Order: sequence, then C-alpha cells, then structure tokens
Amino acid sequence: MNPLEFKDYYKIMGVARDASDAAIKQAYRKLARKYHPDVSKEKDAEARFKEVGEAYEVLKNPEKRAAYDQLGTGPRPGESFRPPPDWDAGFEFSGAGAGGADAAAYSEFFESLFGRQGRAARGGFAGGRGQDHHAKVMLDLDAALAGGTRSIVLRVPDIDASGHLEVKERTLNVQIPKGILAGQTIRLAGQGSKSAGGGAGDLYIEVEFQAHRLYHVEGRDLVLELPVAPWEAALGATVTTPTPGGPIELKVPAGSKAGTKLRVKGRGIPATPAGDLYVVLEIALPPAADARAKAAYEAFAAALPFDPRARLGG
Repeated sequence: MNPLEFKDYYKIMGVARDASDAAIKQAYRKLARKYHPDVSKEKDAEARFKEVGEAYEVLKNPEKRAAYDQLGTGPRPGESFRPPPDWDAGFEFSGAGAGGADAAAYSEFFESLFGRQGRAARGGFAGGRGQDHHAKVMLDLDAALAGGTRSIVLRVPDIDASGHLEVKERTLNVQIPKGILAGQTIRLAGQGSKSAGGGAGDLYIEVEFQAHRLYHVEGRDLVLELPVAPWEAALGATVTTPTPGGPIELKVPAGSKAGTKLRVKGRGIPATPAGDLYVVLEIALPPAADARAKAAYEAFAAALPFDPRARLGG
C-alpha cells in the first residue's frame, strides 16, 4: 500500500476531539450549507463539501469514530501515512462493516480504512432477527496451532447520555478451531444485536495473527529463519530445529548458502491439508570479541584465500 495523506477529520469539521455528537451534527449542518455546490460561491466548494461529508461519515458513527481515534493525530506535517494492518482490531462493528455503499466516493485515505474491509452484512432484521455484528481480532498463532478456548475482549463504541463517545468492553470465551487460517471467520450465534421481537443476530470474528517470536505465516505454511554457523553450512550438519510439533533434527546439506530454504512437510498450520514449515538458513558469524577469536579469523583467512566480491569484477 502506498503512503497516504492523513485526514484530520476533527480539524476538517472544526471541532475538538472530545466533541459531543450534537456538536458534530451542528458543525456539519453549518459547513454543508456553506459549501453546498448549488448555493456556495466558494471557489473550492465542491471539494470542501465532499471533504466535510467524508469527515461527518466517520465522526457521526460511534464505531468508525472510535476506531479512527486509535490512529491518533496522524504524522507530522509533510510526512506520509500508512494505516497499520491492525488499526481496527478489537472493535465490534454492526451491520455491513466498517465501509459503506458510498466508500468509493471518498478519499483514498477513507477507502484504505473503511472501504476495503470486505465484510458484508449477514442476515439483518429479516424474520425478526437482530443485526449481525463483526470484529477483527489479532490471535496468537499458538492458539491456531493448538485450538481450544480463548478469552477475547471486544471494544463496543456508543454514545452516552451526554452525547459523548464512550467505549465499553465485553469479554467472550471463544472456541478457536485448530488450524484456523488468517482471514477466516468464527461465527458466534446470537451474539449480535437483538431485534424488537427478541431475535438476535450473529457475531462474526475475523482472525488475523499477531507476530510470532519464531515463525511468520504464509497462508497455511510457516517460515522459520534458522541461524547456522559457517562451518555447519559449509560442511553440512544435523541441527536441532524448533517446529510447532516439537523440536526435530534437521539435516543441513553441505555447501548451503544464506537464504537456502529447507522444507519440513506437514509441520505448518494443521489445516486441511496441513501446511509445511520452511526453514530459511541464516549464516551466523561468531564475534571477533577477543584476541583468541581474532587469531582464529586471521588463521582462517590465511588458510583459505577467498574473495567474496570476485563476481563483481574490477
């Protein structure tokens, strides 16, 4: 994703960040009258009217506003902005998702936040059902590898009695299917909004993974960067290597180079079919931290003349 220009919706609307819902509505009505293209004589009226409409679309909605507030005040003047991938994680949204039918009419900044969520409403109010909700959670990879029950805290934005934004929390015990993949959803029946008739919608939790200390995820496969000593790479060795199912003895072929990728079949995410574990070799150099280590390096250089830049010529 290319860097974007950060939109300060509070500045555009001319309101404080703790403004009440009523103050935001009042500011919008005033600015909409001022910049409406049919009546305004301002040179940039159409662009300003569109910009104000975009800001109001976010700030009038407690869910969008609370998630947007997590971004802070944006970068410093002249700096570009790129929304973090987990910027809206943990927030519970209702209805059709964080986007909307008019998302494409707004700026690229708005679209990057609210227009590409890919969450469609499931159900709604038909047949007395309540509205479906959805949320994205950052899950520990170990939870997907092992499965089982996890406690998940969701933030639920709303407007309080004084018209100000408040964020409550609710905790759910969620059964995590073993082998769930990033981007998949877990359905919690009856955990959405309730209708007037008492019927409840569902809650759909979209799973993404937190960074793991050992592995990074590529679909259903896992990648591990494994340090090896220069002599292990050059001569070959069998080294103890962690995997999600426990350590194994991995054979490093003689003549391996940095970046050599070794496949361990079936040791990725235990989906259907199971993913693989790819071990990428890194050459770890012992530090020349004392006289003995320096002497060893000097002896090595004398015994094995080697020009690492020979292919560059000159």
